[in-house]
Amino acid sequence: MQWTSLALSLALAAQEVAAGPSHGLMARQFAQAAMMRFQCSQLVFDRIDPLVQPGQTPSTHLHQIVGGNSFNASMTALEYDPSLKSTCTTCDYSEDFSNYWTANLYFKAKNNTFKRVPQMVNLGLSGKEGVTVYYIPPYDGKTKVTAFPKGFRMIVGDAMLRTKTGQQKQLCHRCFSNMKQDPFGGAPCTGDDTFDLPKKQCGGGIRTTITFPTCWDGKNIDSPDHKQHVAYPSSGSFESTGPCPSTHPVRLPQLMYEVMWDTTVFNDKSLWPTDGSQPFVYSMGDGTGYGQHGDYLFGWKDGVLQKALDARCSGNNCKTLKTQAASVSTACAKSQAVREPVEGWLTELPGSLPVTYQ
Repeated sequence: MQWTSLALSLALAAQEVAAGPSHGLMARQFAQAAMMRFQCSQLVFDRIDPLVQPGQTPSTHLHQIVGGNSFNASMTALEYDPSLKSTCTTCDYSEDFSNYWTANLYFKAKNNTFKRVPQMVNLGLSGKEGVTVYYIPPYDGKTKVTAFPKGFRMIVGDAMLRTKTGQQKQLCHRCFSNMKQDPFGGAPCTGDDTFDLPKKQCGGGIRTTITFPTCWDGKNIDSPDHKQHVAYPSSGSFESTGPCPSTHPVRLPQLMYEVMWDTTVFNDKSLWPTDGSQPFVYSMGDGTGYGQHGDYLFGWKDGVLQKALDARCSGNNCKTLKTQAASVSTACAKSQAVREPVEGWLTELPGSLPVTYQ
């Protein structure tokens, strides 16, 4: 779907009124930026994690994984190049064999059974479930950014977090009141967005936004906690060319995930707790939403991402890049390494994890 200038202007004007002048400015910048925005459909639901628990099968909690089909529990940096090992990718850009993964969302019924919350494909895109991936350069249109190097990986968020204290920037939830969402879902973490899961029924579902750091130390492709080699700008925002700290001087593109959860199928008051609490939990047993996180493992073909950034590619169709039809990307799939049920009504979360709220 291509949004006209009029429709976009009206949507942004509505956001500006609702969110205030500064958030309205962010919304305009966000929508007008030359950002790569594309669909990566579902590859597999699996309980493996090559970054946090490398080589361990099963890992502690379930993830949804998208991208290249070479994803496995042991992917040592540099030694394992997804762009060479993968034979297909679930992403719109056929030269992107990176892997992107997040926790899954489940609905907890009154009888203490669980059912996976399905995901919607974002506005203007095609495929099945999965993640909307963004690579965003600075809004000024001039500042150069450096593509992630081969072997690069990083994590944002903390699966064990159950409070707002300690949370990284720009990891939030939006409760859509109806299915008529704004173009692109709107700028992240503005307006009524919350760091925890919304405590009310959302007529149009819930959007999770996960935004990664944009400054790199220029040396290490990873670090022990998968975070120390990257940083957020020392002041201001990346998109407005806020300066990187001296310890992390190299500007990276802003990587962002959007996951559109179709919670509407559970909008039946008789199913919800009577004490006013919300019934959704993440697959690591997080009943708050603060523990949502995102993992990234770079896997673009050599030099391709840098060319796309230099050309300021936008959307999911760029002459600098090779694209593939949704019928091709959705045919790319992988069997579970950990064979276990993840669908239907389950008596417990995968991994037998208890639900915690603190």
